[in-house]
Amino acid sequence: MKKYISDLKIVSVEHISDKYVLVKLTQDAKLPEMLPGQFVEVRVDDSPSTFLRRPISVNFVDYDANELWLLVAAVGEGTRHISGLQAGGVLNCMFPLGNGFTMPSDKTENVLLVGGGVGVAPLLYFGKCLDEAGCRPVFLLGARSGMDLLMLDEFRKYGRVCLTTEDGTVGECGFVTNHSVLGEIKFDRIATCGPKPMMVAVAKYAKANGIECEVSLENMMACGLGACLCCVEKTVKGNVCVCKEGPVINIKQLLWQI
Repeated sequence: MKKYISDLKIVSVEHISDKYVLVKLTQDAKLPEMLPGQFVEVRVDDSPSTFLRRPISVNFVDYDANELWLLVAAVGEGTRHISGLQAGGVLNCMFPLGNGFTMPSDKTENVLLVGGGVGVAPLLYFGKCLDEAGCRPVFLLGARSGMDLLMLDEFRKYGRVCLTTEDGTVGECGFVTNHSVLGEIKFDRIATCGPKPMMVAVAKYAKANGIECEVSLENMMACGLGACLCCVEKTVKGNVCVCKEGPVINIKQLLWQI
């Protein structure tokens, strides 16, 4: 798939919580095809302590509006700088990078998309693509509290949304792997993104129940092209660069203790 480096125009920067911002980008030309699960490397300009691009998941692609959405967690100098940008500016992006989630060959499959924290980001676009293909997914989204649950109205457009919070303020109390929907529906396929302990727990559940499962790894990806070797992950095939061979990887390829 062809890669692009473009100065994308900032349509809007929406602060959806104290920590998270939704950045909508566009360009004069039609946006290229992007797969759910791919990511963007963003150049952070005018930040003296930020030298490397920042990898950010493709949150959503609206081809009708010609917009690319990025959900950004402002947790470091680079991402805080991005969150402070204004509409009308530009953001230099290299995209689309990496591989994507596997689309089911049978639209009758029951597909579960499990996300935690900012890891919910790539699942929105995947859910849209599944829904358009006639395979309406179930979203299982977890967070520490209700304040940390993101973009729920958007997720509800494309499937059933199940929620867990560790403090019980919204949805069921506990972790995603304890949600009652896992006992209600026999899922054929799971895709997950979020904190590694959560993904490991989901992978354990999938393996124990014979369910196909893909995880979107969040290793540090400085270059996005497999040159810097920052994002190496050990697999059954040896070491691979997550930015090229991933970020989406089937759990059968990983050396996780599950």
